[in-house]
Amino acid sequence: MKERIDKLLTDRGLAPSRTKAQAMVMAGVVLVNDFRVEKPSQTFESDSNIRIKGDTPDSRYVGRGGLKLERALYAFNIDPQGLTCLDIGSSTGGFTDCLLQHGAAHVTAIDSGTNQLDWRLRSDPRVDVRENTNARELLREEFFSPFDLAVMDVSFISVKKILPVLMPLLIENGRII
Repeated sequence: MKERIDKLLTDRGLAPSRTKAQAMVMAGVVLVNDFRVEKPSQTFESDSNIRIKGDTPDSRYVGRGGLKLERALYAFNIDPQGLTCLDIGSSTGGFTDCLLQHGAAHVTAIDSGTNQLDWRLRSDPRVDVRENTNARELLREEFFSPFDLAVMDVSFISVKKILPVLMPLLIENGRII
């Protein structure tokens, strides 16, 4: 039976979403039987040989923010393995996804918007989703335990306004990226 390539990519776990699968096709990195796929709507047999050409970092995380955080983790020599983390400005969840893929035990995803976090992360039991939340109003009492690591990518508010609220949410010697 023939299916769309974007569906085949997500069904096989080669892309986290159909939107990402479509972007990969448009970037020219999807090959079926060693021929480049031209359109996300192209259909192929479900047993076709699908390959991703080269390294496709955009497909590694639900958002490009994951790549930014991954570089920062390496640059600052921070290993999130087993850590309880806070992601302020989570948006689609690139940072959250990166933390989980690098072994974080739990991530609380904070965002002032709503319904932006990727469904895969939203339904992950290791993720606590807090939408419509102003980071300037976070209180220590709202959380079960302090965080080992906080990551932040905000655009609507200055980091300077969040830091005083953030510090009490961290363990002693907790880290912020």
